This record gives sequence, structure tokens and C-alpha cells, in this order.
Amino acid sequence: MARFLVRLIDAQARWARPFGDFNHRWLLGLFRPIWPIKDFLNGRWLGHPVHSALTDVPIGAFTVALVLDLIDAWNLFGVGDLSLAADVSLFIGILSMLAAAVAGLADYTDTDGTARMRATVHATLMVVTLVVYAVSLLMRLGNPEDRALPILVGVVGYLLITAGAFVGGDIVYTIGNMVSRHAFRGSGSKWISLELPAGAELADGTPTKAKLGINNLVLVRIGDTIHALHETCAHAGGPLAEGTFADGCIQCPWHGSRFRMSDGRAVRGPTVYDQPRYEVRRTDTGWEGRRVLD
Repeated sequence: MARFLVRLIDAQARWARPFGDFNHRWLLGLFRPIWPIKDFLNGRWLGHPVHSALTDVPIGAFTVALVLDLIDAWNLFGVGDLSLAADVSLFIGILSMLAAAVAGLADYTDTDGTARMRATVHATLMVVTLVVYAVSLLMRLGNPEDRALPILVGVVGYLLITAGAFVGGDIVYTIGNMVSRHAFRGSGSKWISLELPAGAELADGTPTKAKLGINNLVLVRIGDTIHALHETCAHAGGPLAEGTFADGCIQCPWHGSRFRMSDGRAVRGPTVYDQPRYEVRRTDTGWEGRRVLD
């Protein structure tokens, strides 16, 4: 079943890729000048993507509205008129869905490739869902005696949001979008041999790629101190050694995430995760490094 659904999603690539590229351009132009707001929407302050947290609210509200609608329509349990409660739940769901959409657009700005294509399908389904629920809410105004049609429209909206949620889950759990690239990385703290590129001199303020066992590190010498972080950006796997160094921070060349070299803390999104930090020391036989466990 899952394979069929994924194939069905990918079959939308013909329209979703160009539409996604178009949306990416104008969203990038919109969010680039207001990056502090974008950081807030990404969730750097929370250390967790805001969009994924917000999506629980509309789904919960729409579920409550659907249950109340069905109980009221079939007069189950003899609890009386629940139409107002259902309508309020629907209204809350629409408002929270708008909030989730704004945070989702901020994440979308830094989504590429297959993830962007599927995110376009996800966003399109959610926009259609929002329109359907808005129509259902408008039909309920004035508390009409016959609520069969607005309830039916609400059921259609619930089926659509379920489909959109499946696509959103696929983007996160299958592709790994907005997932920490270091979630399952080993945290061993033993000193092991560090391999520097042949002829590397570790010039002051210049990012240098090095190898520590199976891990790649980015080294930056600041004065007499050598700082080291994992070279793979926590946000989307960008090569930090190819990034730029300024004001004590390394900036990812892919999406602009910035990490403080001294402690690996994220100081600018779209990353919401810190970067693993390493110690480096010189020995009689060469260089060694180890993971710092914070």
C-alpha cells in the first residue's frame, strides 16, 4: 500500500517540480530580507521544527469537529445540540492550519530536489483542504436546519487533510527533511588519529576539511586555538568545509545555516539543531581528535 501511495505522489512530478521551483523563487525573495522572522518560523529558538508541532493542532481540531458533527447528525448518546461546538472546532482548525502553513512555507524555502517536489504536493493538498473547510464553515453560518451538506464537505476536507498528512510524513520520515543529520551519529569520546589534507597548514580563519575515523570534520584555527565541528551540516547535509567563516561562525554553503565554531551552537537557521563539536590536539606522531559530549 505504502509503495503504491509513494508512486502516486511521485507521479505528480510533471507539474509539482516546475510549480515548486516557481514557489521556491518567490518565497526565497520574501523570506531572505526577514531572516530573523524566518528563523523564528523554522524553530531555531525551540530546537525543534515549529511546523511539525503546529500541524497537530488543526488535525486534532478537525477530528473533534468531525466527531461532533456525526454525533449531532445521528443524535447519538442524547447529548443535545452539538452544532455550535463542531463549528467552533472547525474555526479553530482553520486558524491553526493557517499558522502551520506559514511555518511550513519557511521550511519550504530551504527544501530541494525530491523533497521539494513532494512538499509541493503536500502544500497543494493542504491549500485545497483549507478551501474545502472554509466552504464548509461558510455553509454553516446562520445555523441552517439541514447540515448534511456542510458536514459532507467537512468529511471531504478530512480525507484531504489525511492524504496531505501522509505526504508530509513521507517527506520527514522517508526523505529526512528537517531531521537532524546527526541524530544517530556515534558519540564515542576516545582520542583517535586525525587525518589532515596533504600540505594543510590550517591558516587562520580558513575552513579546512579533515578526517577523524569515519567522520569528516571542518577545522578553523582562530589564533592559537583550533576549533572543530562535524563537517556535515545538521540541517540538510551541506559541506561546511566549503562554506565561509566570519565572526566566529561557519556558514553552510547550501542554505546559509550558521554555527559558532567555539561550541557548535546554531546562531542562524534554517537549522534548528546544533552541530557536534570536537577537540583537536597535536601529538608527537601527528594530530588526534575526539567528540566533545555536551
